[in-house]
Amino acid sequence: METFALAAISLIIAVSIWIRKKKGPVHVAFSIVCFSLFVQKSGAFFSGYFPGGIWKAVHYTGMLSIAPGLVFFSRHLTGSAELIPRRAFLLVSIGSILVMASFLSGFAADFILLERVPEIWTGLVVLYCGAMLLLYVKRESNETDRKRMVYILIACGVTAVVGTTEFLGRFGIPSFYDMVIAGLLYFILIVITHTELPELYELMARALLELILILFTTLVFLITVGIFWKGMLPPVNTILVAALIIVVSLEPIKMILKKIFDHFFPESPELSASIYGFDKELEKEKSALLDEMATGLAHEIRNPLGAIKGAAQYLREDGIAGDGARFLNVIIEEVDRLNAVVSQFLNYAKPYTPNVRPHDINQIIEKAVAIIRASRPSDRIMIETDLPPGLPQANVDPEQMIQVILNIAFNAIDAMPEGGVLSLRTFRIGSDTGDAIGLMIRDTGKGMRSEDLKNIFKPFFTTKERGVGLGLSICQRIVRQHGGVIRVKSIPDQGTIFFIRLGISP
Repeated sequence: METFALAAISLIIAVSIWIRKKKGPVHVAFSIVCFSLFVQKSGAFFSGYFPGGIWKAVHYTGMLSIAPGLVFFSRHLTGSAELIPRRAFLLVSIGSILVMASFLSGFAADFILLERVPEIWTGLVVLYCGAMLLLYVKRESNETDRKRMVYILIACGVTAVVGTTEFLGRFGIPSFYDMVIAGLLYFILIVITHTELPELYELMARALLELILILFTTLVFLITVGIFWKGMLPPVNTILVAALIIVVSLEPIKMILKKIFDHFFPESPELSASIYGFDKELEKEKSALLDEMATGLAHEIRNPLGAIKGAAQYLREDGIAGDGARFLNVIIEEVDRLNAVVSQFLNYAKPYTPNVRPHDINQIIEKAVAIIRASRPSDRIMIETDLPPGLPQANVDPEQMIQVILNIAFNAIDAMPEGGVLSLRTFRIGSDTGDAIGLMIRDTGKGMRSEDLKNIFKPFFTTKERGVGLGLSICQRIVRQHGGVIRVKSIPDQGTIFFIRLGISP
């Protein structure tokens, strides 16, 4: 049963990759590995029910096609033709073809020792790919890529350790090695499809959520069948495997159904959405209502503010001295501050479609840095930039991206009253697919507490005494309108890092 489940899950993952709108060479390579595993496990499963040479040949064909598939996948995963040259893929492919030819011709059947050659050959290729990934981790300077490989190596190591217990099946102890391999495939799928790589604990939390869903599905099935079925229940491990297949296949099936509904009902794209998705539609309507109210509200507030400020300035120029002049200055300052709050609220609430065009992100940052230097921050603030040339152009609205950079940079400067370093760095994300640009803005200031870090993108949340609390909310909205992602990490008394991911021009 576990063999059938692994075959089904491998096929589901391969199909889910092929129906993705955006897939790079690394995704295609991984889908080939999954499909090869599907062929191997299908042959192994059906050969147990239909003895004969056909299914055994299918089994060995799948196994031997895994080897060149792994090399092809590792080559694109690392993006390094130096570590895994094309000749390595060709040699492994030729070796697999020769081994397969010996089995199809019946030559290997005459020698008992040769029966294990396919397993040994595939195992050696797996070790080779693992060694190349480990070498890549030691050489790679890009933190995101290195972290991606470390995650995959850890998962492969755990799978290898579990594989050493496979012999326990000879003593009647059930083996879940195929299920561990299925988990490894799903884990790798998450890693390669998330360009902005989550932390390891986030991946573990997601895996825990999937496990809870599988156990919940199993429990519901047992309760339902126990109530209405009077016969003998299926084994629990069989139900667990069925629940695993259902949970893993839900997302690909929803994607397929959505494509079908979108094709036949193009004017009603929400037919494939969950009924719980109506809450999101309600939030969109509320946001649209806020957009409509913002302009009118700002107009009604600014008119009396202008009158108050004009009257205060007239009285101040009329020669009022002493406490009266001081109070008038307070009125003018507070009116200006309130007007700034209204302006920021209007920027946050009003609808705006960015004028996205291909731009050199480094030039945008250089312009923003020039504005920062012109504002004359403290002499104790050092501004450093690391803008490597040759990056692909990003699809951005330059004026809005300058606004994002300035908001974050000025917050960083405010967080370093005693001085410090403001660093801006760009880099390419995901060398395997090359589909994103990363921007990192870092300061060495006082940092933020974890409880504050959770709320910094919420409107009107601020840790400043006279702050408005809309700057970072506006930054988040702009980045999301660009189809990007903004994240932040901070350590008290050490500093804060803002990370922005942007799509590149095709």
